[in-house]
Amino acid sequence: MNRTIATLIAGLLAAPVFADGHASGDAAAGEKAFNKCKSCHMIVADDDTEIVKGGRTGPNLYGIVGRQAGTIEGFRYGDDLVAAGEAGLVWDEANFVEYVQDPRAFLRAYLDDSKARSKMSFKLRDGGADVYAYLASVGPAEEAATN
Repeated sequence: MNRTIATLIAGLLAAPVFADGHASGDAAAGEKAFNKCKSCHMIVADDDTEIVKGGRTGPNLYGIVGRQAGTIEGFRYGDDLVAAGEAGLVWDEANFVEYVQDPRAFLRAYLDDSKARSKMSFKLRDGGADVYAYLASVGPAEEAATN
């Protein structure tokens, strides 16, 4: 009996994490929070449909969910982000949220290199999970997001 209750509780607690198949955050709140990001980032689909007009300082964030870090063709990433991607960094929710909170600290920890740097200086202290959920909601279908 106790095992059944524990399983039920664990399932209920895990449900929000998988509610949309991608993220635990609130996509609607993430859309609003993305206003802080669009000064540097845009969201433009592969067919050139402009989802969010934004800056070009940062890479296009369309299809970032599940993508290897530092791999959008045509964008000049910092060496340390490329190295992290080559070492296996993929943008899942946990990595994305931790990265946007403090990009430099994240890369230093991920690469175990106290001199690692990020070209992204902005720190999104709150709302990273929401932004991730929003990016997942406007990105390509999961099976197509393998590039």
